[in-house]
Amino acid sequence: MLLAGIVLLFIVSFFIPILMMIAQLLLLLLACLVMVDAIVLYGRRLGLTGKRNAAERFSNGDDNIIHLHFGNHYAFTIRVELIDELPFQFQQRNWKKKTMLKSGEEYQSTYILRPLQRGEYAFGNINAFVTSPLALVQRRFVFEQPQTIPAYPSFQQLKRYQIMAVTNRLNETGIRRLRKSGSSMEFEQIKEYVHGDDNRNVNWKATARKGDLMVNTFTDEKSQHIYCIIDKGRNMKMPFEGITLLDYAINASLVLTNVALLKHDKAGLLTFASQPDTFLPADRKGIQMEMILENLYRQQTHFSETDFESVYTHIRGKIKNRALLILFTNFESIPGFQRQLPYLRKIAKHHLLLVVFFENTELKSLREKPAANLEEIYIKTIADKFAFEKRLIVKELQQHGILSILTTPQQVSVNTINKYIELKARQAL
Repeated sequence: MLLAGIVLLFIVSFFIPILMMIAQLLLLLLACLVMVDAIVLYGRRLGLTGKRNAAERFSNGDDNIIHLHFGNHYAFTIRVELIDELPFQFQQRNWKKKTMLKSGEEYQSTYILRPLQRGEYAFGNINAFVTSPLALVQRRFVFEQPQTIPAYPSFQQLKRYQIMAVTNRLNETGIRRLRKSGSSMEFEQIKEYVHGDDNRNVNWKATARKGDLMVNTFTDEKSQHIYCIIDKGRNMKMPFEGITLLDYAINASLVLTNVALLKHDKAGLLTFASQPDTFLPADRKGIQMEMILENLYRQQTHFSETDFESVYTHIRGKIKNRALLILFTNFESIPGFQRQLPYLRKIAKHHLLLVVFFENTELKSLREKPAANLEEIYIKTIADKFAFEKRLIVKELQQHGILSILTTPQQVSVNTINKYIELKARQAL
């Protein structure tokens, strides 16, 4: 703007010669100010320091906080424009922050990134553009901060459910805490008899010593085998809110296996597509949770038809004890479901099978939207047909004695844990 004013003054000086000297003086003054500003900004080698702090791992599908730290070592207030080179997966080309820093002031900025897929996220450098109060020269600082952060399955969700499970606050997330004194041989305690207790559990020796009627109580049998079986076929590539069904299933499996281990059950993992892939035998050793997390991190969708026959053969050969098998898959049509039903029935003969598949929330919004013309009526009718087929699948599974959960992707973790707790309370296994 100053240069434009001086140029305009030079043009006018052709008609008013006395202005020529004023224009030249102003141009010289501007050149001197630019030199002074450059000397002030570039005279100090470390006028600005900066770094990025981030966690060693990203939690997939969750908000992850990134911290930027800067310090002003100039003797005057500066204006800073920050540009962090984000991983290409986020596709953010206009990320920038502006701030003012007084002399000696430390500045911390935070921002949130939400990865939508597992894998590695590579950060580049941090660029800071600094100007002095004169604002005639801008100096660029480049802080070399290359950093690669892997995005793991949602361990934030894992920690949240783990804390609530330990503190008996799972009901805050919609999970129902069911407890039933069972008739299994897993002894819990001896307590005083109250009305409603089973008379068959009276402990006569404790009654004689205490002088009051005492009964034995039993809890659910522990150390049961729980397997999460994850379908990696092309149906699981469907995204909802930017996250694929496979990642929803992986996050739910991670949370569920952790809750199972907290309840002293043995947790295992099996993934498959055209053939079985990863198999982790059920166990409750100290490193089991870390092994499950590492195996889930490496899973990728296969663009192929899933082969339930090979899964059945693998289960018969590898899983000898009766177990609770939680199968995460998706059926979009009746014919596709009926092709796999014979193998599901065979699996259910030897194990307690729970099939978890997904409701199409996009179709739900289409069904609830009022139709304004013939085309929208047709679309709504087709959406109703697909939703009806999902309900038919649930009914047919029930007819063959196979447990099922039809859930939205967002509620898959809560609904699956609820079902697991219900089965434990019923001692279904």
